[in-house]
Amino acid sequence: MTLKLHCFGESGNAYKAALALELSGLDWEPVKVDFFGGEGRSPEFRELNTMGEVPVLVDTEHDYSITQSGAIQDYISHLSGKFAGNSPEERREVLRWTFWDNHKLSSQAGVTRFLMNFLPKDKRPQEVIGFMQGRLQAAYETLNNHLYGRDWMVGDGLTNADLSCCGYLYYPEPFGFVRADWPQIDAWLTRLSDTPGWKAPYDLMPGSPADRA
Repeated sequence: MTLKLHCFGESGNAYKAALALELSGLDWEPVKVDFFGGEGRSPEFRELNTMGEVPVLVDTEHDYSITQSGAIQDYISHLSGKFAGNSPEERREVLRWTFWDNHKLSSQAGVTRFLMNFLPKDKRPQEVIGFMQGRLQAAYETLNNHLYGRDWMVGDGLTNADLSCCGYLYYPEPFGFVRADWPQIDAWLTRLSDTPGWKAPYDLMPGSPADRA
């Protein structure tokens, strides 16, 4: 089986899917999408995903494709038997934290990181950035508090809740997140990166800001 993940290195949402694939042991390969060159808006890419976004997972063996990181992670769990939780209650808890991340953490981290790093300096809206960082501080506090006394987000092992919530937190570009300020998050991120097979975003997917420097 070969799974193809359409992605690019700067995308934290693509990283969630790529990391799940890498740690699942499934056979997969990344396919670079030239997001900054406008490929996501091209008619050819819109045929692949009408939403015009990455990630997109294509399963050629089963003639199936799926988009959105949380849905892709769920499909990876379907194929591999990993990361979904060990009971119906855990599965719902994994979904709860995945939905929380998509709405409260990753969506805001992604926008803030883009505004602070990928726009020209004279185009960066400081008031918007300040507002977004305030909302992110609340999300970090929620995550940090949840991790007190826990090694993992749900249950006693790595799940899609972990793989979702970490999506933007390993990126080196500044967007207001300082690991040392959040000791429970910091320890959890270290446990994740100590997992055999873990790779940082720019080592796992093609494309990085250095390519455009």
